[in-house]
Amino acid sequence: MRILNVAQTYFPYIAEGGRPTKVRALSRTLAEHGHSVTVLSANLGLSEWSNVACSVQKTAMGLQCTENGVVAIYLPTLARYRVLTINPRVIRFCRVHLRQFDLVHFYGLYDLLGPVISQFSRRRGIPYVIEPMGMYRPIDRSIEMKKMWHRTIGAEFCRGAARVIATSELEQKELVESGVPCEKIAIRHNGIDSEVSTTAYPRGRFRSQWGISEDEPLILFLSRLIPRKGADLLIQAFAHASPISGRLVIAGPEGEPGYRAQLETCARNSGVGARVLFAGPVYDEEKSSLLADADVFVLPSRYENFANVAAEAIACGVPVIITPFCGICSLVDGRAGLVVLPEKEALTLALKRLLHDRSLYARLREGCREVTSELSWDRLTQQMEGYYKGVVAGSDGSN
Repeated sequence: MRILNVAQTYFPYIAEGGRPTKVRALSRTLAEHGHSVTVLSANLGLSEWSNVACSVQKTAMGLQCTENGVVAIYLPTLARYRVLTINPRVIRFCRVHLRQFDLVHFYGLYDLLGPVISQFSRRRGIPYVIEPMGMYRPIDRSIEMKKMWHRTIGAEFCRGAARVIATSELEQKELVESGVPCEKIAIRHNGIDSEVSTTAYPRGRFRSQWGISEDEPLILFLSRLIPRKGADLLIQAFAHASPISGRLVIAGPEGEPGYRAQLETCARNSGVGARVLFAGPVYDEEKSSLLADADVFVLPSRYENFANVAAEAIACGVPVIITPFCGICSLVDGRAGLVVLPEKEALTLALKRLLHDRSLYARLREGCREVTSELSWDRLTQQMEGYYKGVVAGSDGSN
């Protein structure tokens, strides 16, 4: 098949959340399976391009590079607000190139690329699928603007999709409650990138860098620093579960101005300011070495359509503590971690269990292997291929 993946953000812009990593991994695996895959995205600037290994060419559509059989095209950006961009050449791309594809897969919502390309797709009879990536229900910031998007340019975009891909049963339920027809929804979990493996990063590298002893428990929170993620609850629970020893590492980019300062104040007021390390954004080797040194990963989020970073921790053999509001919870509970409510008391008890019950910890650590195997991109890509074939054939894509 000839597949066009459309993503507002794509590699090398890995600081823009989980979308670039997911789209890159799925595109690469589809190419390995023999499909022709093109990714269309926006050029967000040149600062991130210095470490890109593939050769970059200038074309009539914009910058273009080929990596692992996947062609990526970055449309020039005329104006930008956060990751929302205006890319006039998208119209020219549709007029010249869109007929070359059998189907289009859109990742995410609340941009202008999706509504424009989907309109051309409907005119040309090219089917498309949408993967909202937990964005369908407006949350966090710019809520009123997102609601307006749904009422205007997003309405026909969503209505015209042949399939809507949910990454968990939790997201499927949310989509149905939001009015998406149940028969349109298909579930495909997020996968774990093979590059997450920490085999090349022996335990001790991150600890040595930050002066953390080998016998000191290291509890890790890795995600964007926004209130919904629950880092404040974790700090308070950590103070009660480990009042004397242990380190809590809070890693990730600040998603809301001033929120890191609030968390630092929370740590000081909880009496653990000296044992809470704010590592900032971590990527690539630094991220792998941090996962290799972690003993427990905790994400007490109030909502995650899947929770990719929890899956990455599991792939590194790190038992996790998450909430029932993380889409991955059905795969984790009692197998690779504990699922508890995002409350201080529940988090405190879960931390104490994993830090002191060695048999439980060993069982969950062993269970990480099985969960990891279920989340291989190769297996999930085969599932996605089945949906694609059904969409192209004009059926519901369930076979």
